[in-house]
Amino acid sequence: MKPVNMTTVDLNLLRTFLAIWEVRSLTVAADRLHVSQPAVSHALRRLREVFDDPLFVRNALSMEPTPAATRLHSPIQEAFTIIRGALVKHVRFEPASASRTFRVAMSDMAQLHVLPALMHVLASRAPHVGVQVQQLPVDLITTALRKGDIDLALGYLAEPGHECRFDRLREDEFVCMLRAEHPFRESSLTIDDVNRLRFVHSCTNTTGHHSAMEAAFRQAGVQLNIALQVPQFTIAPQIVATTDLAFILPHAIAAQVNRNDTYRLLRLPLALPPITVGVYSHDRFSEDDGIDWLRALLIELFSSRT
Repeated sequence: MKPVNMTTVDLNLLRTFLAIWEVRSLTVAADRLHVSQPAVSHALRRLREVFDDPLFVRNALSMEPTPAATRLHSPIQEAFTIIRGALVKHVRFEPASASRTFRVAMSDMAQLHVLPALMHVLASRAPHVGVQVQQLPVDLITTALRKGDIDLALGYLAEPGHECRFDRLREDEFVCMLRAEHPFRESSLTIDDVNRLRFVHSCTNTTGHHSAMEAAFRQAGVQLNIALQVPQFTIAPQIVATTDLAFILPHAIAAQVNRNDTYRLLRLPLALPPITVGVYSHDRFSEDDGIDWLRALLIELFSSRT
């Protein structure tokens, strides 16, 4: 790699480098950067000239980084984090006039509970503020917070990382959801009842509570009979409403879905660990007034909700 002429490098080129690194696609990188795909291709050509290296090589499925790109990634990412941190220290966040889009990680289950109330309040208190929701695997959230890829995460994370700030919103418990006219008419469940029921199972890596629930079931000798496995929560209640399948989910979400008494919600006959739901942020951005404001708003709106 030849010496780099810094006069040929600008921040937009480096932003393009980071976008391609993250998504391994020129088209998806263009969408993320809100530019055209030819503009990303042109930026990559300039980056290749600057660093005298292909940087990303196309294979059958994606754009794979070269060893040079791998060496460059961490320093470039760290530099952007430092620049962002320096800028936010000198910009006071005024919600009534601020124009900013916050990036928040949450599962589709959390979106159902949080977004309607949040967007209603933002419309009056911060009318120019937007929210970009991302669904990330639980094991990537701490890294995304540290890098500044997301501003906040909301939900249940088993191991958020010692460098993360955690603000508790509520503790919840799992319940079993059945349709109101389900053939099972008892007012409570036994272990044998659970073993006889057939279930919809939402298998997602965007929340940490599933692994804790499944471990507790195994320990109690419960083997759920999974009739349908789906990658998202959202469709499961609709399936339950029209079948004899059951669904296990947090009580707060179940109560919100059940506002029209379409379902029966039954307590489970075994001790499960509580679901501690909260807001997560990273200590690196503790001086970001905007993140502080949004975190405080989420606590105000949801810490006492049932």
